[in-house]
Amino acid sequence: METYFIQATYLAAAVAFVLSLKWLSHPTTARRGVLVGEIGMALAIVGTLVHHEVISYRWILVGFVAGTAVGLPLAVFMPMTHVPQRTALSHAFGALAAALVGTAEYYLHPSELSTFTMAVLSLEVILGYLTFTGSLMAFGKLQDLVPSRPVVYRGQNVVNLSLLGIAVAVAGYLVLDPARTALFPVMSGLALLFGVLLIIPIGGADMPTVIALLNSYAGLSASMMGFVLDNKLLIVAGALDGSSGFILSVIMCRAMNRSFANVLFGGFGQVQVSAARVEQRSVRSASPEEAAEILGASSSVIVVPGYGMAVAQAQHKVRELYDALTKRGVDVKFAIHPVAGRMPGHMNVLLAEADIPYERLVEMEEINPDFPRTDVVLVIGANDVVNPAARHDTASPIYGMPILDVDKARTVMVIKRSMAPGFAGIENELFYLDKTMMLFGDAKSFVGEIVKELAGSRAAA
Repeated sequence: METYFIQATYLAAAVAFVLSLKWLSHPTTARRGVLVGEIGMALAIVGTLVHHEVISYRWILVGFVAGTAVGLPLAVFMPMTHVPQRTALSHAFGALAAALVGTAEYYLHPSELSTFTMAVLSLEVILGYLTFTGSLMAFGKLQDLVPSRPVVYRGQNVVNLSLLGIAVAVAGYLVLDPARTALFPVMSGLALLFGVLLIIPIGGADMPTVIALLNSYAGLSASMMGFVLDNKLLIVAGALDGSSGFILSVIMCRAMNRSFANVLFGGFGQVQVSAARVEQRSVRSASPEEAAEILGASSSVIVVPGYGMAVAQAQHKVRELYDALTKRGVDVKFAIHPVAGRMPGHMNVLLAEADIPYERLVEMEEINPDFPRTDVVLVIGANDVVNPAARHDTASPIYGMPILDVDKARTVMVIKRSMAPGFAGIENELFYLDKTMMLFGDAKSFVGEIVKELAGSRAAA
């Protein structure tokens, strides 16, 4: 009876995970996807807790309390702009759990492990430990605890791949002779070190892709753990996590016109000093009053949100601007680049939080033909994804990356704190066009001033 109950709950949980992923793929069904995913996880926990191999609930309760003490504050108090950091930490904890379970299983009965079990256990431990330290490094870069710029040196890739190769070779030796327990810490230590060295040459611009890739590694590690523990639900859930993370990584690489190798070894995001000092060009700037006058007189406006909007928490002021313009009969849309912000869907989440109608959010491929017919484009905190150099400058690190064709609009306004380069470390040609006006300042304050001016001019009329 117990076995049937466990199998039934595991089957229901697996179905819930699949449906959750399906519904999470679209904003209109995302809430349902989250709920079903939570139900699936609850079923998985219940099914596991009634297993006859659980002989004491004491340490399970300790782990439950410790996990809640860490996870609850993270979920409640970490702001929406720090979701990428929170995601990196989640991957680190999940991967560490998988690696520690693999380590415990090995030392429980090293001489009794079959060749297959030792092989998948080694893969579980290597992926788990490298994902743990790699995710912590990603968190540190996103949180500015460590330098976000790539740290590169001569022969770096050779060193990294050699370390991974040695770890795999040690794992292979353990598969042939699992009783050589002295080699297990060597394999684990190399995996931990490789995770750190894997991330330090990667810049902040590529961190969202790397986080998706680390998510894939953590899922595969959990799937390998399912083979070690003979737990089919872990195999299924880990495979779903691993494959979805990998697919997301592929989508993001395509959105940036980059390959995995270029992301992992390209050192993308280093400041292009030589390009920055070639010439000192002037830009046009404008005040909130001038910006409000131009926006109020337009008939069509496209807003391009970026990470700067997220940092300034300006999404609610942007909603007020949307309301003010639509009341004047202005057609307002929002252009969403696939990698805007620091993770896919970052802008969608922030704009949804401000109750901006989802049908006004338009993906890049759909909205690019609209730019030549648009009166004003208002760029808020976006940089590399609107840089025209991506289309023609073969020497640019972003060459070939699909961008929003903002420069084709009649007038462009850019809200930005300074002329500092974006994640790619290069100047943005868009800022120097005759049609572009720079609106220097904090996005939240500047948009608020524009809204006040629009309200004042409407009242005066």
